[in-house]
Amino acid sequence: MLLNLSNHPSSFWPEDQLSEAIRLFGEVKDLKHPVIDPSAGTVEVLLLVEQSFVAIKAINPVAVHVMGEHSFCHALVARLQRAGYKVYCSTTKRDAEQISDTQIRRTFSFVRFREYAPI
Repeated sequence: MLLNLSNHPSSFWPEDQLSEAIRLFGEVKDLKHPVIDPSAGTVEVLLLVEQSFVAIKAINPVAVHVMGEHSFCHALVARLQRAGYKVYCSTTKRDAEQISDTQIRRTFSFVRFREYAPI
């Protein structure tokens, strides 16, 4: 099972992303990404990392999909890898279309799941 910890619940993933996750991992479950105050310091972020790690460990997934606030993700990925979990991000192709002088439309298309490189 792939545990999705991101700001994008799997129920909103495009069909190709959800299909690939099911093909690779059997099923997908969601764990809500914590809300991280932009004024929070490192200690507060690390407390959220530890809380998330405990929740993930209780679910015991085969792999974890981690996307979101950068400092949180970096610390959580390292924590999960040290504990032996496979941790993935999703990659996308970004297309931009100039609508006007002040507007750009960006479209993201899922490409694949990529395992985070070991730290």
